[in-house]
Amino acid sequence: MGSLPLKKNYRCVPSLQPFYSGGAFTVSSDGSFMACASGDSINIVDTSNSSIRSTLEGDSEAVTALTLSPDDKLLFSAGHSRQIRVWDLSTFKCVRSWKGHDGPVMGMACHPSGGLVATAGADKKVIVWDVAGSFATHYFTGHKGVVSSLLFHPDPTKQILFSASHDTTVQVWDLSTKKRVTTLTGHHSTVTSMALSEDGWTLLTAGRDKVVILWNLHDYSSLKTVTTYEVLEAVCVIPSGTLLSSRLGSSKQQKGKKSKLPAICFITVGDRGIVRVWNSEGAVCLFEQKSSDVTVTSDDDESKRGFTAAFMLPLNQGLLCVTADQEFLLYSPVEDPEGTFEFVLKKRLVGNNGEILDMKFLGDEEQFIAVATNTEQVRVFDVASMSCSHVLAGHTEIVMCLDTCVSSSGRTLIVTGSKDNSVRLWESESRCCLGLGLGHMGSVGAIAFSKKQRDFFVSGSSDRTLKVWSLDGISDIVEKPINLKAKAVVAAHDKDINSVAVAPNDSLVCSGSQDRTACVWKLPDLVPVVVLKGHKRGVWCVEFSPVDQCVLTASGDKTIKIWAISDGSCLKTFEGHMSSVYRASFLTRGTQFISSDADGLVKLWMVKTNECIATYDQHEDKVWALTVGKKTEMLATGSGDAAINLWYDCTASDKEEAFRREEESVLKNQELENAVKDADYTKAIQIAFKLRRPHKLYECFAELCRKRGDEKQIEMVLHDLDKEELRVLIEYVREWNIRPKFCHVAQFVLFKLLNIVSPREIIEIKGIQHLLEGLIPFSQRHYSRIDRHVRNSFLLDLVLHAMAVVEPDTGARELNEESLMPSDFNHEKETCSMESEDQEQKLTSEGLKEKAASRKRKSKKSKDGSKKKAKASSLE
Repeated sequence: MGSLPLKKNYRCVPSLQPFYSGGAFTVSSDGSFMACASGDSINIVDTSNSSIRSTLEGDSEAVTALTLSPDDKLLFSAGHSRQIRVWDLSTFKCVRSWKGHDGPVMGMACHPSGGLVATAGADKKVIVWDVAGSFATHYFTGHKGVVSSLLFHPDPTKQILFSASHDTTVQVWDLSTKKRVTTLTGHHSTVTSMALSEDGWTLLTAGRDKVVILWNLHDYSSLKTVTTYEVLEAVCVIPSGTLLSSRLGSSKQQKGKKSKLPAICFITVGDRGIVRVWNSEGAVCLFEQKSSDVTVTSDDDESKRGFTAAFMLPLNQGLLCVTADQEFLLYSPVEDPEGTFEFVLKKRLVGNNGEILDMKFLGDEEQFIAVATNTEQVRVFDVASMSCSHVLAGHTEIVMCLDTCVSSSGRTLIVTGSKDNSVRLWESESRCCLGLGLGHMGSVGAIAFSKKQRDFFVSGSSDRTLKVWSLDGISDIVEKPINLKAKAVVAAHDKDINSVAVAPNDSLVCSGSQDRTACVWKLPDLVPVVVLKGHKRGVWCVEFSPVDQCVLTASGDKTIKIWAISDGSCLKTFEGHMSSVYRASFLTRGTQFISSDADGLVKLWMVKTNECIATYDQHEDKVWALTVGKKTEMLATGSGDAAINLWYDCTASDKEEAFRREEESVLKNQELENAVKDADYTKAIQIAFKLRRPHKLYECFAELCRKRGDEKQIEMVLHDLDKEELRVLIEYVREWNIRPKFCHVAQFVLFKLLNIVSPREIIEIKGIQHLLEGLIPFSQRHYSRIDRHVRNSFLLDLVLHAMAVVEPDTGARELNEESLMPSDFNHEKETCSMESEDQEQKLTSEGLKEKAASRKRKSKKSKDGSKKKAKASSLE
C-alpha cells in the first residue's frame, strides 16, 4: 500500500451559521427570503438553503420588530433603541431613520400601499409614519398595556388599523378620521395574533386564553368563540383556491360531510407544538397533527417549548411555523391514498444550533452529519445543502456525545449519551430508537463504537465508570426500544470521564478523565493495561493511532501528547496552543493530526517533526466538536458560537493552482519583456499591473517621462484603470515618492493622474485618505528642496557677476538680431565679417600687449607708493 500524500492546507467552507436568535422575523411576499433578527443585527436569509444573503448591522440594542414593504424593496426595523430604520434591500443600506416612541418598539406593520408604516411600543402608543417624509401622520393612544401586534386592512380603500395589546383588548382605528372606531373586548389574556378573512369583513383574534374569537366588522360584534384548549401564538386564514383548501375540501367529502367549503378555515399553533386546522362553522377541528415536530422537553412548565409564530406562504408553498428553539418548519399538505389529509414536514431550517457539543459523519458515503447541540434532540444535516434532514428525539436532557458506524448488516447506527444518565441506540434511516441503556448514575459524556466487529460500544460517565454495552439481540424492526445490557463495568477514574476511544482491532479501549490521566483497558473485561500520567490538567480527548501502538491525548494544559501503549511512556509532546485543547484526531494514516482549542483555533500538525504547519481561525468560541471523514478525510468543526464549518483538503488544488500561476507568470513576463522591447509601453504597463511588478512599472513610466511626446500612452493607460488598480498605482507612487531618486517619475505620474481622473473618482478609492497622508509630506519636502536650489542658483549668479567672471552674453543677443534680418543681408554681413576677422585678431593681439604693459606700469607704481608709505611711517 502506497503512502498517502501529506495534507498541507485545508479550505474552510462556512456551511451553517446561526441566523436567528428568536423574536422578530418577516417573510417576503414570494417566500424566497426572510429577514430575521439576530441580536442587534438583521440577517437576510435564503429560504431554499438557509444561507445568509446579507447581514444588516444595527445599533447596540436588540431588534424587536420587522416588516417588509409590499414590493419587498424596503425593510423596516426597530428595537429597544427606539430607532426606526428603513433599509433598501437592493443596496442593503439604511436610507432613513428616526425616533418617535418613549419605549422599545414591539410591533410593526406596513400599509398595502407601501406609503405608511405603523409602529407600536411598550409606551402603549400606536404611531403611523409617512415612509417618504419620515414624519408621524397619526398618533393613537388608549391601550393600557404593551401593544404587541398591528394589522392594516388589506383593502387600501378601507383606512382601518387594528392593534392588539397585553391589556386583552383590540383597538380599531380609522386613519381617515384619525379616531378610534371601537374597542373589541372578549379575551381574558394577551392577544397574540390577528388575521382577516378573504372578504375582509371578519377579524380573527387569538390569545393566550386558549380561544379564537371571530368579529363581524360590519357592526364589530362577536360572531363566534372557538375554544382550542391551547395557549395560542398565531392564527392564519386559509385562502380559498389554494392547494390546502382543496385538500381540506376533498378530505371533508371523504369523511361524508358537506361538500360545501366552510365559510372560514383557519390554522392555529401554540405551546403544544402541533398544527391544527379549524372550521368556523360549528367550531370543529378538521385536522390535528398526531405528534409534534418540536423539541421534546421535560415536564417543567417553565421550559415548555412550542410554536411562537406561523405564516402562510404564497403560491401554495405551504405553512411556515417558527419554534421557540429558533427553528423554521415548512409544512406541505398531502393526501394519502386512503384519502386522509396530513401535513408533511418538507424542510427544517435551524436558525440557531446553540452550543455544538459533538458531531460525527454518517453513512458509508458520509453524505450526512449527526450533530449534538445543547438540546434533547440529535440533528442530522445533509452535508451538500446543510439543511436539517431529520431529528432523533427521545432523550429528556441535553445530548452530550454521540458516535456513528455502519453495522455488518449495512445499517447506519447512531449511539448517543445524555445528561439524563442514559444511552440510546438509533437507526438513522428509520429514525427510530432501537435500544435504551440505563445504569449510569451520572451524565454520559463520552461514547464510542467498536471499530472492527461493530457489535458493542463503550460509554464513560461523570459517575467515573466505564461500561461496555452489547448490541446482541438488536433486530431490524422494533416497536419500542429494547433494554441494552452492559457486558462489563469498571470504576475507571477519580473524576469525570471526558473521552473514550476503541482501538482499531477492538482489543483495547482508552479513557481520558478530568483527573489528568488516561487509562488503557483490555476488552472485553476492562482489565487495566497501563495508566498514562503526565498532563497537568484534565484530558479532554483520546484516540488510538491507526497504524502504531500509541495513543494521542489532548489536555487542558494546552499540550498534546503521544504515548506508547507498551510502557506508558510519553513519546512526543506538541506545544503551540495557547488555551485548552478539546479535540485531536489522526490524519494521513497517523502521520499527521488535527486539533482544536478553546480559542476557536484549528491546527494541523506533523507527527514526525513536531511542527504545526497550518493554523486556522474560523470560529469565535470554543471548538468542542471535531470529526474526520474516514474516506475523504474531510473535516467538520462545531463551536460554541453555533457555527458548523466544513474543511476540504485543498493541497492538490493549491499545488495545481500554484503551478498554473507560475506558468502564467512566465508567459506574462515574456510578454512584458517583448512589450518593453517594442516600446509598447501601454501594454507593458497593463501587464506590469497584472503581475504586480512595481519596479518594472516604474521603468515604463520613467521611459515615458523621458519621452515627452508619448504622453498619450500614459493617458490611455490611466483611463483604462479601475478603482482597485488606481489604488495600487497611488500606493506605488507613494513608495516612489519617498526616495529622491524616484520622486521625479512619481510626481510626473501623479500630475498626469490628477489631470485625467476626476476628484470624485479619486475620493471613492478605498483608503485614499491614508495614501494621500503618505504623499503630501514628501511632496512638500521635494518642492521645498527645489525652491532652495532655485534660490541658491540666483545667489550664485549674483556672486559671479559681482566677481566679473560672468560677462553679458552679447553674442547671443546679436545672433538673435541677425536671425531676424533678411537672408541676403545676412550673407553680405557674413562676407564683411570674414574680411574683418584678421583685423580684429590684430587689434586684439595689440590690445592684449597694451593691457600687459599697463599692468606692469601699475604694478611698479603700486610698489613705489608702498615704499614711500613705509618711509613716511618710519620717520614718524
